[in-house]
Amino acid sequence: MARHVVSVSLGSRHRDSVAEVELLGEKVVLERRGTDGDFQEAICLIRQLDGKVDAIGLGGIDLYLVAGKRRYVIQDARRLKEAAKKTPVVDGSGLKHTLERRAVYELSSLFDWKKTKVLLPSAVDRFGMAEALDRVGAKVLYGDFIFALGLPIPLYRLSFLQKLAHLLLPLLTRLPFGLLYPTGERQEKQLVDWRSRYYRWADLVAGDWHYLKRHMPEDMRGKDVLTNTITKEDVAFLRARGVRYLITTAPRLGGRGFGTNVMEALLVALAGRELGEGDYLRYIDLLGLKPQVLDLERALQEEEA
Repeated sequence: MARHVVSVSLGSRHRDSVAEVELLGEKVVLERRGTDGDFQEAICLIRQLDGKVDAIGLGGIDLYLVAGKRRYVIQDARRLKEAAKKTPVVDGSGLKHTLERRAVYELSSLFDWKKTKVLLPSAVDRFGMAEALDRVGAKVLYGDFIFALGLPIPLYRLSFLQKLAHLLLPLLTRLPFGLLYPTGERQEKQLVDWRSRYYRWADLVAGDWHYLKRHMPEDMRGKDVLTNTITKEDVAFLRARGVRYLITTAPRLGGRGFGTNVMEALLVALAGRELGEGDYLRYIDLLGLKPQVLDLERALQEEEA
């Protein structure tokens, strides 16, 4: 009997999908169910699934924001997690701090990091990636103030961002999550405004897809994107803007890249228990999980030929 993983997302229902994969001799059904930003519906759905599926992922919301060694719990996400009494609930943070960190090092053959300018709209959402980019010497613009708070304050030093995060995150994690991150239909809307100019500065934009897409300008010629949760429509969106390479941190399944919360729930389902960092690294090696690079320029040329 196949194991069953469901991502309960605060995002749009339009992105719902189902895929069946076979890994390590086990069949696993991966499912994504959006609630269009309806928080109470997400709680009810988690309660319905509790004890009936092998693992639940939280989509469209983080359970934790991270700065250095400290983790800050988002109170709205805590309520979602606590709605399940039997089934493990994960948000993808375990893979963000292992798989995505490792991806930066593995992409050293593609990028000369010391000469690469990177826009990371939210470092506290992907602190493992932020630390790895800092260590390889990339010039990084940390856009947490710009994209989450709407303040024109670009930060270029991870250590400074970390100090500010320690001051602000205890307060920000108590706010309604929708104030910090687009949920429901807002994920589908583009808002090309003053924030879009920071994309022009960058060679590579990296991180959460909904943050990246929301303010992405029409002209992205020659630039690269490092993200996940990509659908066929998203690939067409990037190709139309002239993006060169699309790199996803996990394999695409059933024609799309699932979020880190789904992939983490998949590993928890395979293991039959919640996992630690060493466990995630072991499964990453067992499954051979590596960044997937799609040359959008070449793919377009092949289609036109």
